[in-house]
Amino acid sequence: MKQMTSRQSEILEYLRRFIGREGYWPSIRDVQEHFGFRSTNAVMGHLRALERKGCVSRIPGQARTFRLLNDDGLPAGTIETETIPVYGSIAAGYPDRVESSGEVGRLLVDIHTANIRRGGKTFALKVTGDSMIGAGIQSGDMVVVHPGIPRDGDIVAALIDGETTLKRYVHPRGGTPYLKAENPSYPELYPTTELLIQGIGRAVIRNL
Repeated sequence: MKQMTSRQSEILEYLRRFIGREGYWPSIRDVQEHFGFRSTNAVMGHLRALERKGCVSRIPGQARTFRLLNDDGLPAGTIETETIPVYGSIAAGYPDRVESSGEVGRLLVDIHTANIRRGGKTFALKVTGDSMIGAGIQSGDMVVVHPGIPRDGDIVAALIDGETTLKRYVHPRGGTPYLKAENPSYPELYPTTELLIQGIGRAVIRNL
């Protein structure tokens, strides 16, 4: 590798730490905000410099896919990312009547860490409440959700009697499916009229 400037070294260390902590490549705006750059062009300039110096590389044809390089120039690991929509919040407490107002943002995730397929109908929701703390899901986390048919024990985003919530799906053999919290302070939820599963939780993303 060629010698780097102090700023380039700082950015490279930030990339390594971010990927190690979050499991996905940071967005250009993440880098911009962390270092206080005035524009994203400054970030791209530094990334291109790191690419010329053999520290990072971009995979042709996949603009959102990056990889770090080892000192010998070999890949240190490819991060395949997908941008998914964020559809507001979901209660991890008592169900609420808040309806989605459509897409409120976008989230860049590593498809392998998030256990999702590229090009699917995956979306994300911001968690509010503490009913799922036993499953490691805290208020303020982002939960990555993918549509599908749930299995007994899956964590799901559900619509129960017209109200939305994030809970564990329980389907007793020969019995009626219900929702279970991962906090003993909350009761089990049995549907009176309907229980619709909007998606299965695939991953949790937390900002430190």
